[in-house]
Amino acid sequence: MKPKLKIASIILLAAAIGAGLFVAGCSKPADKTTVAATKPKTFYTCPMHPQVLQDHPGNCPICGEKLVPVRNTFAAAAPAAGSGKILYYKSTMIPGQTSKKPGKDSMGMDMAPVYENQAASANSQVIEVDPVTMQDMDVVTTPVVSGPLRRTVRTVGIVDYDEPAETDVTTKYKGWIEKLYVNYTGQLVHRGEPLFKIYSPELYAAEVEYLTAFSHSAGDDSDSSSVLIAAREKLRFFDVSDAQIAELAQTRAPHKAMDVLSPADGFVIQKNIFEGQVDAGMTLYHLADLKTVWVYVQIYEQDLPYLRPGEEAAMTLAYLPDRVFHGRVTYIYPTVNEQTRTAKVRLEFQNPDYFLKPGMFAQVTLTHELASSALLAPDSAILRSGAKNTVFVALGGGKFEPRTVVLGPEAEHDMYQVMSGVSAGERVVTSGEFMLDSESQLREAIQKMVEANQTPAAAPSSTPATNTVSAGTNMPAMNMGK
Repeated sequence: MKPKLKIASIILLAAAIGAGLFVAGCSKPADKTTVAATKPKTFYTCPMHPQVLQDHPGNCPICGEKLVPVRNTFAAAAPAAGSGKILYYKSTMIPGQTSKKPGKDSMGMDMAPVYENQAASANSQVIEVDPVTMQDMDVVTTPVVSGPLRRTVRTVGIVDYDEPAETDVTTKYKGWIEKLYVNYTGQLVHRGEPLFKIYSPELYAAEVEYLTAFSHSAGDDSDSSSVLIAAREKLRFFDVSDAQIAELAQTRAPHKAMDVLSPADGFVIQKNIFEGQVDAGMTLYHLADLKTVWVYVQIYEQDLPYLRPGEEAAMTLAYLPDRVFHGRVTYIYPTVNEQTRTAKVRLEFQNPDYFLKPGMFAQVTLTHELASSALLAPDSAILRSGAKNTVFVALGGGKFEPRTVVLGPEAEHDMYQVMSGVSAGERVVTSGEFMLDSESQLREAIQKMVEANQTPAAAPSSTPATNTVSAGTNMPAMNMGK
């Protein structure tokens, strides 16, 4: 036997012997009526090491902490042996070892019968804690509530340009730049404002053609009118505005160099133009309108079912921590990154004051409502052990009942949906539940001792057994039977 296990076993045996629950070296079987009349016994245990159990105050031999009292309500409430129908026989030394017939376990000890009323009593898991101990445990309870089930996903994002709001400025003819009105990157321009002045032989010829057709249209000749319309459309194809065409008709004189106007609002993101020659189709400016921006975020694949296009998104920035920007989900990309297991999601935010600047990092919160009403319990009340989830329900009067609950999705504000196990309005323990869990395991150990006391005593031994034991000493002499 390993030293730690040996010490734990010795402590448990010492508590059993001191409480009068385990009989060793007796010359006759224990009186059943005496067992049934046993008064409640106070045991002492370590909150951090529930395997430490003794019937007198002291300190934990493992960590040195002061032992706390726990009343053995099982001893008083234990049903008398021999009442009811025998369901099966169980080992008093080896948990889980049972038999349908009387006999001895693998350690040579007589197996104890389990009666119907004993089985029913063993199923009672209510824990009763005295007020002083409950105060020491700092037990806090919170009610289970009904409310909307919302799933909140938090992530980080990067502000970027609104792609449909980006514009390239080009010319459809070859020419020479004579003057620049917009001459640096980052400059804000508006639709219809002049960007530069250009001379182009093609554009000049189109002006002359229009003025010639305009002068011949005074006699209302249908042919001349159709020629005028064609000449006007040619100028429009060269991106000459209606206001500039009207000015030509008024002055009746062509312009050597004509202003090229901005086709959209936006900031100059890229500038590739200088005074001198330019070719047709060359990108001269790249403009981006920042009144609307996109924000790209990465969402883990397990959170994707909680996102829908059109849902609201909230965003905060490091340089404006007191302001929350509200946008919406516009697109969920169809692929997942194989390395990060995340999917790219695009959000859209209005930016009329230009506070949101491309390249910024942002904290983003996405909220999805799964149900309008659900049963919710705080995460701090749930004890997780593998596939089993447990909460402690306060019954009043210092009594607590452990219940297994089935959980649904995680909700906002550190809440979880509870599918079964508790009802709305019941109070669950949110602080001190680990102490209650240790005490629940302790009471299970005490219950096993009580049941072991109801086992018929073994035959007397010629060597008297000791009635005390302490950690680090040898096991007491026990009559194992023949």
